[in-house]
Amino acid sequence: MEPVVVTPVTATANLRRATVISAGLAVIAIVATSIAGHPLMGIFAALGLALGAVNNRMLQKSVIMRGTGVYTRKRFNGGVFGRLGLVTLVSFGTALLIRPDGLATVAGVAVFHALMLVGAATPVFRSLRPQV
Repeated sequence: MEPVVVTPVTATANLRRATVISAGLAVIAIVATSIAGHPLMGIFAALGLALGAVNNRMLQKSVIMRGTGVYTRKRFNGGVFGRLGLVTLVSFGTALLIRPDGLATVAGVAVFHALMLVGAATPVFRSLRPQV
């Protein structure tokens, strides 16, 4: 039997893949919701996908800065809470102020994070599969 070689998936590659898929989903959402008569819903879904991507990229940079000792724990935690607060404020703000179309922002953020989770979990599940 040959040894199983598993290429580790980097967080950057996972983010890039999820961002590309999100861009395609954003275009599909805008077109589909425009046909259904709610073009703003598609735009807000695209906004949610973009918020998720930007938040995740900033998180990756913060983790690197914390790991190299550039950020203190206090500064790292402040950045995390600030980003999450901003994403939450924008998401729920649009959901409450522009009903029902604004709710798509929350859905967009959720879809982006689901894409990131699937992208990170896929190599793990592949490595657990019995090799023939």
